[in-house]
Amino acid sequence: MQPLLEVKKLKKYFPIHGGVLGKKIGEVKAVDDVSFEVKKGEILGIVGESGCGKSTTGKSILRLIEPTEGEVWFEGNEVTTVSSEEMRKLRRNMQIIFQDPYASLNPRHTVEKIIAEPLLVHGMTSAKERKERVQELLEVVGLSTYHATRYPHQFSGGQRQRIGIARALANNPKLIICDEPVSALDVSVQSQILNLMADLRDEFNLTYIFIAHDLSVVKHISDRVGVMYLGRMVELADKEELYENPKHPYTQALMSAVPDPDPDIEKERIILKGDVPSPANPPTGCAFHTRCPAAMEICSKVRPEFEPVSNHHFVACHLHGAKQ
Repeated sequence: MQPLLEVKKLKKYFPIHGGVLGKKIGEVKAVDDVSFEVKKGEILGIVGESGCGKSTTGKSILRLIEPTEGEVWFEGNEVTTVSSEEMRKLRRNMQIIFQDPYASLNPRHTVEKIIAEPLLVHGMTSAKERKERVQELLEVVGLSTYHATRYPHQFSGGQRQRIGIARALANNPKLIICDEPVSALDVSVQSQILNLMADLRDEFNLTYIFIAHDLSVVKHISDRVGVMYLGRMVELADKEELYENPKHPYTQALMSAVPDPDPDIEKERIILKGDVPSPANPPTGCAFHTRCPAAMEICSKVRPEFEPVSNHHFVACHLHGAKQ
């Protein structure tokens, strides 16, 4: 089956300016050669430490920030090369749920205006139709129709995120990028929002890219999981395969840190040494070799290829079938 979304060698470098004249003196490699694909109807989770490039990857796919290099294919359209007008039309089918429900809603607009705005932008000129659609969406995400006349400050964090979800659903998109949508919420509210998103996926046949740093949240909702480190994808596999049989040393360290609710199960915790290198000056070879407990001489010299080690399990590591 043809993937709904294909990302090929995506890069996003932010320039660093310095000196009296403000000349470019370097660049931050926020996303560095990331490739993956997403099938229609699936949920792909992307995890990693803060600053690893997860959110930048999501925003680059939608061209909310312009990629430096690479290709993004959505339903046969090359997203990075289309005109701004064509991109506006494509965004009807490609939406985003932002991380912070406090900052992503305009405090001066009512809920009705916030949710109706994308309907107006994409051609629904009838005010009556927009109002009916807003009321329908509010009920879909678990709010009441009378909430339409209220302002964002009158809602809790979980309710605001439901409003953000309703806005993303307004034009019946096919792909929604969820940029850490529950990280700013209480744990009890997180589960409600995750269950809501899973139900909406089934009801509207949605496809999600779910970005998070909480491995247990990603395991709960995802079908496949990709792990990023310092702007690079280091492992990608089906959820069960990744959690039961992680191949990359970085993934193994992340998994060892996930708490187990059974107190009788003893885990060997893998403690990584040193700090995450700066994306402005990443290490040569494998970006993880400076902290890797299994690092070899080749790791500091040759960048490992992101390649399959078994069926649908991709790893970028010299320990698994790379050049030796």
